[in-house]
Amino acid sequence: MSDPFKSLVSTLESRFSGISAKSLSGIPSELGLITSSGLKLDSFKHEIPDFLVAEWVAELELPAFSLVGTMIAPVDETGNPTGGGAPSQRTRFDFDETKIGEVRLNWSAGIKPGDRVLAVPVNGGKDAVIVCKVVSSGG
Repeated sequence: MSDPFKSLVSTLESRFSGISAKSLSGIPSELGLITSSGLKLDSFKHEIPDFLVAEWVAELELPAFSLVGTMIAPVDETGNPTGGGAPSQRTRFDFDETKIGEVRLNWSAGIKPGDRVLAVPVNGGKDAVIVCKVVSSGG
């Protein structure tokens, strides 16, 4: 059985690549580095302390897939076991294909000092909008 999450990641990467290419054609964008106090663009000698981060809202489409795991019941609202429940036998959980609207991708939660980013300078280079984090093809 193929891994549905690998397929999902591949689909998301492909779609975002197309979206980025269309939205950035003709707009000068450049690489930068997140520092402990802001953003340092490769071609701009000053650090930008208050940068902006693009917000992406998408519709997430999940294909039908199955997972194998165990269950513990009962649990409280945080998922912690209550009443001494023991794990069940290994069980297969089947999920139907579904679409989830208004999914927000929180780029800023994953950006930390040392990360390379793609940014679009605005306001004469005084501000910048980070479009995405950039990683090497090796990971």
